[in-house]
Amino acid sequence: MKKLCVILAILLLATILVSLVVTFVGRYMPIGEKIALVRIEGPIVSSGSTIEQLRKYMKDSSVKAVVLRVDSPGGAVGPSQEIYEEVGKLVKVKPVVVSMGSVAASGGYYLSAPATKIYANPGTVTGSIGVIMEIPNFKGLMDKLGIRTEVIKSGKHKDLASVFRGIGKGDRAILQGVLDDVHDQFIRAVSESRGIPYERVRKIADGRVFTGRQAKAVGLVDALGDLQDAIMEAASLGGIKGEPNVVSKKEKSSIFDLLTSRIPKEFKEILGTVSLKYTMYY
Repeated sequence: MKKLCVILAILLLATILVSLVVTFVGRYMPIGEKIALVRIEGPIVSSGSTIEQLRKYMKDSSVKAVVLRVDSPGGAVGPSQEIYEEVGKLVKVKPVVVSMGSVAASGGYYLSAPATKIYANPGTVTGSIGVIMEIPNFKGLMDKLGIRTEVIKSGKHKDLASVFRGIGKGDRAILQGVLDDVHDQFIRAVSESRGIPYERVRKIADGRVFTGRQAKAVGLVDALGDLQDAIMEAASLGGIKGEPNVVSKKEKSSIFDLLTSRIPKEFKEILGTVSLKYTMYY
């Protein structure tokens, strides 16, 4: 019984000491106000994790600004637009600074456009304002093998862009119209976000890429600098003096990521196109 009482007394004393230390640190040695670092790396195939982080940091009053580290060649249209919208909401609440890595092109640029300020390295590859849809055509191979598909459909365009029969003139006209509309959405998003006249954006929105230095000259980025420059700019915009406390979420690689990490990019695109024939890419 005495041993139990001694143990309980020690635990109580330890709890009190910990509480006092936490109170002292919080009152007299406050932790610096925070900058959140959100990383967007690799092909953009989903938006869930990024949006979750952006919403979390939007609500966190201790986070004074957010830095988006973008190192992506682009990806699917839908997720890119979803992240773009979320960045647009966040900049109305607190500063967002983009730091472009090796490449921030197409969808990677699209979602960067609404940021308060965009930093790029002089040699960053960015731009590529355009849309693409690649559809394999297996008809010739199937003819050689004597294989054909039987299609039962409710409308003449229901098997639009089938990989088993190729694309006819009618199909091509429909798909071109879809891509032209999505391309126009991209141009308008850049124009409105960056404050650049629509026609000026349209002239350079032919899929071409720019170095960071070239992009700055045409107004697609604001400044040249690395990640640390972007962090310090975010701290300044957020009203933080001195070195900010940078917080970020550690992403865990899935088993699928590990298994596919060495598959060539071109083969991944073919697999993706076969399984999702209507996927458009920025």
